[in-house]
Amino acid sequence: MQPVNISAPAYFHKVVDCQWACPAHTPVPEYIRLIGQGRYSDAYMINWVSNVFPGVLGRTCDRPCEPACRRGRVEENNGETPEPVAICRLKRVAADHKDDVKSRMPTVAPSNGKRIACVGAGPSALTVARDLAPLGYQVTVFDSEAKAGGFIRSQIPRFRLPESVIDEETGYVLDLGVQFVSGHRVESMRGLLDQGYDAVFVGCGAPRGRELDIPGRKEAAANIHIGIDWLASVSFGHITSVAPRVIVLGGGNTAMDCCRSARRLGGSDVKVIVRSGFEEMKASPWEKEDAQHEGIPIVNFHVPKSFDHDNGKLTGMTFEVVRAVYDDKGRRSLVPTGEPDVSFACDTVLLAVGQENAFPWIERDCGIEFDRWGLPVLGKDSFQSTVPNVFFGGDAAFGPKNIITAVAHGHEAAVSIDRFLHAESVTQRPAPLTQLMSQKMGIHEWSYRNDVSNDTRFKVPWADAEKALASIRVEVELGFDAAVAFKEASRCLNCDVQTVFNRDTCIECDACVDICPMDCITFTTNGEEAELRTRLKAPATNATQDLYVSAELKTGRIMVKDEDVCLHCGLCAERCPTGAWDMQKYLLNTTQAGSGCRDKRVAHKEFA
Repeated sequence: MQPVNISAPAYFHKVVDCQWACPAHTPVPEYIRLIGQGRYSDAYMINWVSNVFPGVLGRTCDRPCEPACRRGRVEENNGETPEPVAICRLKRVAADHKDDVKSRMPTVAPSNGKRIACVGAGPSALTVARDLAPLGYQVTVFDSEAKAGGFIRSQIPRFRLPESVIDEETGYVLDLGVQFVSGHRVESMRGLLDQGYDAVFVGCGAPRGRELDIPGRKEAAANIHIGIDWLASVSFGHITSVAPRVIVLGGGNTAMDCCRSARRLGGSDVKVIVRSGFEEMKASPWEKEDAQHEGIPIVNFHVPKSFDHDNGKLTGMTFEVVRAVYDDKGRRSLVPTGEPDVSFACDTVLLAVGQENAFPWIERDCGIEFDRWGLPVLGKDSFQSTVPNVFFGGDAAFGPKNIITAVAHGHEAAVSIDRFLHAESVTQRPAPLTQLMSQKMGIHEWSYRNDVSNDTRFKVPWADAEKALASIRVEVELGFDAAVAFKEASRCLNCDVQTVFNRDTCIECDACVDICPMDCITFTTNGEEAELRTRLKAPATNATQDLYVSAELKTGRIMVKDEDVCLHCGLCAERCPTGAWDMQKYLLNTTQAGSGCRDKRVAHKEFA
């Protein structure tokens, strides 16, 4: 194997698995350390720079960081089901316990004369506004609703996300001098472009729920509702009750929100019915667990055949029972089991079988091209459409995803808009700013707490079930208090504090090998990666994780460290007699709109 080039930002970034997995690349270990120190406002602002909505995401994020967390991989002997650090809920701790941070928000530069229109006031558009408004751009956000937030406000139930949190965090963005035009639905892209905006960002989401065209749909239409539309009606108070027997069709997070909302609005017999197996459902595992915790059964491998009705009055649904069959390439198909069809009585059906984009307001002859799925044709990283000054992001760009992905799109689109309006290529992206800083405070002291906690993951307390299920607006999860937050934060392995090896001072005494609690350091002869992995002190079986390989040492051997299970405890650096190992904090600052994202030759050039 070739020596690892640790000067390449991607190497150590990948070692910080949680940050690597986060679409917005939030510096997770950095803010968790601050929470452990009680510096909640600092932790909040670090989050705010990356993900814009820490309080919202601390309650609702899809948590792509947590499956990546190495805590779950190194905790094999600490329980039957080792669990990652509660990264998402610690984010909420920063939001809940912070001081007033208004004075820490960016100052707004004088107007540069450039006007930006954002269609929709969801997370991607508000991120664009947050990034561009402080630079002097005049940003106008249009939305058909009275308040900003988009689907954050209309689709996520209040028992998961209080409205006060949405108001606070959308307010931080709008207070940056953003003009918010509420109650205004943009009806024409051509009309918007004719108003002379220098750039337009489309962040209107995926506002159309998929239909289910099976027998009885038209006849029983009065009691069959599209899930996202029904949730919006609940959110805005248009629907305050539901009939006792409710079937929710679909296996995603929207279905989980529908069934839990129906339970609170009077549904006494609420069930979720899905085509797939339980494990294949698209809903996050914790969303499924929460629904089941509230007594809502999930019936799987049932394919809907018809809506049953009596002269237009819905009476139930009929399903075909299927099973999953896989071919030799692992492709799944659902085949009938041959069992008799199953019928379930119900009064209401909520359809949560998917969402799709709808752009009836964008004229098909205005120059914006769409693919066969109805999605705009975009530059993969630039988010620029075939009309150069029109950009897309969030669900409107590549289809339904989640809030943190929409935020990441917004950051990238803002960089593109900023570069475009400086006559620079939108396809180029300056590398993020990265640095390594030694954490040495003395011979055996570090600037971070490097004791490894043996605690298992702490459970977030819930409101009393009777009280929570009695109201659609009582928040279910109560969040960690300061004491539990400290203990949970202590479970973090400080993956951003890297073990940096200096071959020139190594005397190959193997002291680091002897003291490593995970047996992840080996001095051996070189070889091909697959073969080398098998003869390390502890075989490195997770091929998705890199090996840290040094250049050849004085004896002809190399140093190999398995990044997969390293605890970043610093014992190797403490034991090393020559200082060949050091603990260095890796800091990555993602590229954002502003002079730092532009070519150096015009970094300070004013607008013409």
